[in-house]
Amino acid sequence: MARISSYTPEFREEAVQLVLQSNKPVSQVAREIDVHPETLRSWVRQYRRENSGAQDSPPIGVDERARLKELERRNRELEMENSFLKKAAAYFAKDPR
Repeated sequence: MARISSYTPEFREEAVQLVLQSNKPVSQVAREIDVHPETLRSWVRQYRRENSGAQDSPPIGVDERARLKELERRNRELEMENSFLKKAAAYFAKDPR
C-alpha cells in the first residue's frame, strides 16, 4: 500500500529544480533541504522521465510529418508482403510436389 507523502508537489518541484540548476550533487542538496537522498533522486528521475522529449526535440515540420506518414505507409505495405510470403513459403513447404 502506498504511503501518503508529507511533501507538497510545490516542494518537490522546487527541490528538483535546485538539483537541476545547481552543480551540487543530489546528496548535498538533500542534506540542505532535509530530505533523504534517495527520495530526492527518485523525484529527479521521475521529473526527467515525465519531461524528457518535450524540451529536447523541436516540433515536427509539415515536410517531416509527410515523410513520416509515407514511411509508415510503406512499412505497413512491407509487413503485409512479408506476411504473405511467410504464408506462401509454409504452404509450399507442405506441398509434396
